[in-house]
Amino acid sequence: MASTDLKTIVERFNDCINNQDLEGLSDLMSEDHVFIDRDGKSHGPKSFMVDGWKGFFDMFPDYKNTFEKFQTIENEVYILGFAYWSKDEPYDPVIWRAKIEDNLIQEWQIFVDTPENKEKYNL
Repeated sequence: MASTDLKTIVERFNDCINNQDLEGLSDLMSEDHVFIDRDGKSHGPKSFMVDGWKGFFDMFPDYKNTFEKFQTIENEVYILGFAYWSKDEPYDPVIWRAKIEDNLIQEWQIFVDTPENKEKYNL
């Protein structure tokens, strides 16, 4: 798959996050979808994560992601950007990783934005 297609899938997934579109998120997740948090803990599968996103949106109604830079390596897209949580916490630098299989997000992972991680993922 071309890297622009992978980037488009990731952007669509993020649009669903930013619009709190649970149906759209579900449509873009593989059945074995896994979310990996900053601590490296895995959460899944898809059915669990759809409920997880609902709870997350209830807790953080203003949450949005802004993507600034992309790097594609095979079927993975690394993204540099920031998360907006609320007016009290407006800027949270983040690195995301999306693993894509069959045009669906199989893994969605968050890393701390550090110089080491930026170098590791060529961001």
